[in-house]
Amino acid sequence: MTDTRYESAKAYYAKLGVDTDAAIAKLKEVPVSLHCWQGDDVLGFDHEGPLTGGIQTTGDYPGRATNPEQLMADLELAISLMPGKKKLNLHANYAIFGKDGFVDRDQLEPKHFAKWVEFAKKHNMGIDFNPTFFSHDKVKDGLTLSSPDEETRKFWIEHGKACIRISEYFAKETGIPCVMNIWTGDGYKDIPADRFGPRMRYKDSIEQIIAEPHDPKLVKPCVESKVFGIGVESYTAGSGEFALTFAATHDNVLPLMDNGHYHPTEVVSDKIPALLCFFPEIALHITRPVRWDSDHVVLFDDETKEMAKEIVRCNGLNRVYMALDYFDASINRISAWTVGFRSWQKALLNALCTPHEALKKLQDENRLTELMVMQEEMKVSPFGDVWNKYCEECGVIADATWYDAVAQYEKDVLLKR
Repeated sequence: MTDTRYESAKAYYAKLGVDTDAAIAKLKEVPVSLHCWQGDDVLGFDHEGPLTGGIQTTGDYPGRATNPEQLMADLELAISLMPGKKKLNLHANYAIFGKDGFVDRDQLEPKHFAKWVEFAKKHNMGIDFNPTFFSHDKVKDGLTLSSPDEETRKFWIEHGKACIRISEYFAKETGIPCVMNIWTGDGYKDIPADRFGPRMRYKDSIEQIIAEPHDPKLVKPCVESKVFGIGVESYTAGSGEFALTFAATHDNVLPLMDNGHYHPTEVVSDKIPALLCFFPEIALHITRPVRWDSDHVVLFDDETKEMAKEIVRCNGLNRVYMALDYFDASINRISAWTVGFRSWQKALLNALCTPHEALKKLQDENRLTELMVMQEEMKVSPFGDVWNKYCEECGVIADATWYDAVAQYEKDVLLKR
């Protein structure tokens, strides 16, 4: 039945100039980075206490991973339910300390992530990395890299440098470049008296971090912006203008856009082609904002589809580093991982099955009525049959019965934690 339905869908798309076999083959080679922090609500293993620093996880669904072994086991189940090529995305607070004991973030070394490298190699994955500038007692008055306290700022600069070294270790071990993203929640709850000073300190701090020796072919430093966070509603040092300008004026630094980090009327789908006009490479954190950066699970919704379409339209699949970034503690965390990853895969496959050249031609010839007709027609195309074929070729369940394995795992494992 699957083959019969796929052949029918393939013929439908062929009339539009789309080769679905080629679309499936291409998507199999596109890596998407899966974030470890969905599995334990961003808490990590290097501190006790709540999540702090302008972000927040809500919910208390049972079964949160509380140690590396649990987190890796949960990740393995999720990965088994996802089609496509994957990378692993780590935060520095997921360091695993062995017999040598705990070290603070400014002293982190590659050895503290050796077990993650073993995990990545087992699953043929590269690793992306993030310094963790939150949930720590050296976040002074809500500030890290922009702090006016030089001792505080120095600590966090050293943490960033350590993460550069660890990122290069990941790249060398896996043979895949490591995207290292710099984001802080530095800012102020109410109207600041000085907006310039914090940003100049932040600029200097990032420059010191990226000056740490590294091979730009192996380590891809990024700067990520944010409009506001909990407790820093009035001002963030790392605004959109700051992060984008920093990346534009520093060699081998990429802009990273999180589609939850902008004003509600802004859409990252429009920003992707704008940045690709000027940057050889860019990076994305893909989430689903609901009124603010609430990091809801990614769905196969309109903006998700548009982001994927812009990447494909711009021939950007080899220029855009794509990573998921959300954390929902109100539902089964493995299902959250799986739904989000599969949704982005659907968006990419849908984009690859869109007749972009034909649509562009209609736009260039000002045949805008036909363009609207065609765009609406594509919304009811037999895309689901192509998705089923893609999942089949990737060896994963295509329909929602994948959840049966998660429900059984919850009963057997998660509820006993």
